[in-house]
Amino acid sequence: MADEATRRVVSEIPVLKTNLWVQRLKEEYQSLIRYVENNKNADNDWFRLESNKEGTRWFGKCWYIHDLLKYEFDIEFDIPITYPTTAPGIAVPELDGKTAKMYRGGKICLTDHFKPLWARNVPKFGLAHLMALGLGPWLAVEIPDLIQKGVIQHKEKCNQ
Repeated sequence: MADEATRRVVSEIPVLKTNLWVQRLKEEYQSLIRYVENNKNADNDWFRLESNKEGTRWFGKCWYIHDLLKYEFDIEFDIPITYPTTAPGIAVPELDGKTAKMYRGGKICLTDHFKPLWARNVPKFGLAHLMALGLGPWLAVEIPDLIQKGVIQHKEKCNQ
């Protein structure tokens, strides 16, 4: 179950109302903008996203701070044809094959925890919810573990 801080963050993300893509895309942008603004105000800025003109392909960067070091990763995902009924699968390509909680191509595993939550909240959940309840928790669990196991290293440590 989600902790109180997570519930508060998610409650501040606007829910979406429509399935029609042109209107839905506007709602997605509004929701993402609000989520990013809220994160910045809480000193918890951790990703950037942009999309192609049609809003069907998304890409950007996410980062995780561990022991005062910033680990930054490219992220990407496509909007499934059955969206919003089906949640997008987020890929972190440079981590492909480095954790068991990942599928081929660097797609993170959202099956057990996030996808059932998404299914219960269609069409209210959108991309901001995907980031807040999908990628964010995945990074919080996986990145420290990968660092501790020595699977990933900070870029500055690699250059020394």
